Amino acid sequence: MFRHGVAASLSSLGHLVEEPANAEAWLRERPGGVVLLTLRCAEDLDRLTALCRLRPRPLVVALPSAEDVSLGVRAMRAGARSVVAREATVSALQRAVSATLDGEAVMPTEVADLLVTGRGGRASRGSVPSVEQIAWLRRLSDGCTVSRLASDTGYSERAMYRLLRTFYQRIGVSTRLEAIMLAHDKGWFEN
Repeated sequence: MFRHGVAASLSSLGHLVEEPANAEAWLRERPGGVVLLTLRCAEDLDRLTALCRLRPRPLVVALPSAEDVSLGVRAMRAGARSVVAREATVSALQRAVSATLDGEAVMPTEVADLLVTGRGGRASRGSVPSVEQIAWLRRLSDGCTVSRLASDTGYSERAMYRLLRTFYQRIGVSTRLEAIMLAHDKGWFEN
């Protein structure tokens, strides 16, 4: 369902606006169409990945929350052509759709920074994490909670949060997801 004014605004630019129940079937019938896909959860990212496997590759504008930069990065890596925060203005969405149709990619600066650097634009201090820190990240990437990690490693939950925050700062990231993505990018889990 479109936010108030989005459908009318896109229609006023000459775009046919539809809300199909099945985006894959719609894209097969209308190759070259643009899909605006709201991303809220892992299922939405899976849907995006499935859409981007279609040939010819569709024009997908992913709409994650402005607060979840890493989801925008994951959307681009999954094949989205552009990323616009779902809270963006109608005019920003219009520009993104037009640019995407013209073969250009549109994304927030923070998403571009994270795609280019893997660290959201912050420089890493260059140090490699300890074996213990990599183990923490591996556990967190497997779904372990910080509370459980603290208990298993003999730290209080508060101390574990402090240790993780310091560790994230040292490697140049600010969130658990960014740290896990960096670990994958750097191959830290491969050892």
